[in-house]
Amino acid sequence: MSRSLKRDIPGVDWRLSLADLPARLAAAGWEGIFAGDVPAPLRLVLEIGFGRGEFLLALAAADSKSAFLGVEYSAKRVLKMARRLARSELRNVRLLEARGELVVHELVCEGSLAECWINFPDPWPKKRHQRRRLLQPPFLRALALRLRPEGLLHLATDHVGYAEAIDVALRAEPLLENVFSPEPFLREVSGRLATAYELEWRAEGRPLHFWCYRRVAAEAGPQQA
Repeated sequence: MSRSLKRDIPGVDWRLSLADLPARLAAAGWEGIFAGDVPAPLRLVLEIGFGRGEFLLALAAADSKSAFLGVEYSAKRVLKMARRLARSELRNVRLLEARGELVVHELVCEGSLAECWINFPDPWPKKRHQRRRLLQPPFLRALALRLRPEGLLHLATDHVGYAEAIDVALRAEPLLENVFSPEPFLREVSGRLATAYELEWRAEGRPLHFWCYRRVAAEAGPQQA
């Protein structure tokens, strides 16, 4: 017998409404969304697809001076995360039920992100579905444009085929440079929090891939590292 989903929020509800968010951003920007909860100037960090939410909570707890926006398409996961967040003392996190593509293209200005994290997005392993993959060249270009100079893009996958495609796209993006160079990616990153899914996949022996790329000030040629 399945358990019913609890919908009450035991504290402050930090979810944002996609319906009125564009108007709020037009009036006061992300600075207004986080006003009073993080210091100015705003340091905005985005996580797309926060899943169970433990990674986002840990990031926010470790850096109370940064503003964290967690985006997740699953309404159930957003609700569960809102309940967890309400029980915590964190005030520097906002949650949004939306597609990552929409948030990046329509709600985040160019040059505004200090960091972006995307951990283990759906690999869509069947060839006929691969066009649905999030991490493709046009989207990576959009992310690069929204990072401020020296801003960081962190990516991870456990799928070999997806990893190969991601690596090719990252190397070809002139607005990004590889922090892990000369290695194209790392199998393990020292000090990095492991997500719940990551721990499961490590136990299964899946090959993990981690990238960290930095926004450069101006366009250069494609990378070789």
